[in-house]
Amino acid sequence: MPVQQYASFALTSTRTTPQEMTAALGIEPDEKDVVRGSRSAVPAHHRWKIVCRRPGLRLDEQIACVLDRLRPHTGRLAALAGQLDRREGPGSAVLQIVRRFHGEDSAHKGGLPETVEAPNLFGWHLDRDILGFLAATGAVVDVDEYDLTGGPHAD
Repeated sequence: MPVQQYASFALTSTRTTPQEMTAALGIEPDEKDVVRGSRSAVPAHHRWKIVCRRPGLRLDEQIACVLDRLRPHTGRLAALAGQLDRREGPGSAVLQIVRRFHGEDSAHKGGLPETVEAPNLFGWHLDRDILGFLAATGAVVDVDEYDLTGGPHAD
């Protein structure tokens, strides 16, 4: 079953903009955006994000790619995430995993060209270094998985 997946580390805030986060961290994000809530109840959330979407890597390899870029800045990330958590509530730092499972006849082969044999992308783990980084930054883990196979259990 082909799968497309990516890993990212994001900081989210209702008050602090991605530009302010970049200034505090000294790291340019791969992506920055504003996630809009409903017009009446939920405020917009600013998001600063480092991402690995490299096809053919297992999730733990994608996570390592993201964290290798962030580890030299762990202290500043932890300080900013702590500040955001104190001001806005916990959960400002997040390691996000997104996986989309496609049917066997799908054109999606893990994002790889048809001529490349796709590696086994099932199964992944979080090692001690990853867990230590998550603990240091106060990050949560958010895993989203989407069944796009079109089978009876696909939602």
